[in-house]
Amino acid sequence: MILDKYSIGVGDRFAHQAKPQLAACVCAEKLGVTIIPVWNKSNREHKIIGSEPSQTRAAADEAVRELGWRHPYFCDADHINLDTVDRFLEPCDFFTIDVADSIGRPPAAGVAEAFLGRHPELQSRIEIPGIEDALEMSGEKALDAAGKYLGAVMEAGSIYREIERRRGVGRFVAEVSMDETDAPQTPAELLLILAAIADERIPIQTIAPKFTGRFNKGVDYVGDLELFEAEFAADLAVIAHAVPRYGLPHNLKLSVHSGSDKFSIYAPIRKALRKSGAGVHLKTAGTTWLEELIGLAEAGGSGLAIAKDIYHAAYDHREDLCAPYAAVIDIDQAALPTPAAVSGWTAEEYVAAVRHDQQNPQYNRHVRQLLHVGYKIAAGMGDRYKRLLRECEESISRNVTINLYERHIKPLFLEQ
Repeated sequence: MILDKYSIGVGDRFAHQAKPQLAACVCAEKLGVTIIPVWNKSNREHKIIGSEPSQTRAAADEAVRELGWRHPYFCDADHINLDTVDRFLEPCDFFTIDVADSIGRPPAAGVAEAFLGRHPELQSRIEIPGIEDALEMSGEKALDAAGKYLGAVMEAGSIYREIERRRGVGRFVAEVSMDETDAPQTPAELLLILAAIADERIPIQTIAPKFTGRFNKGVDYVGDLELFEAEFAADLAVIAHAVPRYGLPHNLKLSVHSGSDKFSIYAPIRKALRKSGAGVHLKTAGTTWLEELIGLAEAGGSGLAIAKDIYHAAYDHREDLCAPYAAVIDIDQAALPTPAAVSGWTAEEYVAAVRHDQQNPQYNRHVRQLLHVGYKIAAGMGDRYKRLLRECEESISRNVTINLYERHIKPLFLEQ
């Protein structure tokens, strides 16, 4: 299986929005740009919702049939490891192998030294087109980097081989994810990681490093845009160098995790892609769940009522909801309106607070982040929530498609 140049990960928490999500890709296709949809959902999300990966696959298959999509599409076992992979093996054909927790765990004695013995080039001065300064790692720095990352890459190799044993050679797309860690990888470290991945014989088609800045859930990027642009371009250059040097797949590309709503980095990414000719995988997830809330509120009546109830419960349980996401949210508690205040909002006021329109003075990024992590509340509502998803389908679907196409696909893939 081959992942095309441009792809977008789409999250569908409650398996009701696959069709409007795919409709956004159809809009791009009509303009001559093919963007491959990858429906992603993690084991944690399945456990919270009480869903199965087979439901994500069924929703994607149905959307493809109904819209007549003629291109590839995938279902991603998001952030899996050996403990969680089993339930994803049959329905999924894209596996995000997450080994960030293993970064810093040293390999067995002598492994790092043997690796560097096979790769003396990593301890020399490396000129890479597209990077102004040559990459340099002294023997000590190279040994430190190998000790930091080799254990994680070897774990990725073990996970990959288990998936390959059970699914078969060439029957899935593999990504290695190292984004949920403390510090961004340097270009030299990324090159070392790619050399190690090649040694493990993992034919990765995407890699998710950690980038500089904050990628908070559901809101825009926070950080130095010039530094991000330079870092992203350098990572593209390292991949272009590593592919022929280490025999990695020709279509290997960067994967940007928590990529939804990071509007300010789309122009720098687009600029780097146009200059280099590279592709990219943009992973989004919770932005669609928020569009469900917006669509419910817009519909008024029972839809607005349940959207308010979800905020009320999320506010009351905000400490528990936010704790697992503490590293990827920044919520000012004082900026959250009380449930009593929200209960008096009109549909327009609710939508204005949640919709990601930074030009609107009523937009509240703190409310948006709280609701982003509050999908557990909707899951606990069971049939009431799912029934209203069906009853308010028109307004929800419209918002899901507009958000994905106008705010994500167009600025990243289509604008000049």
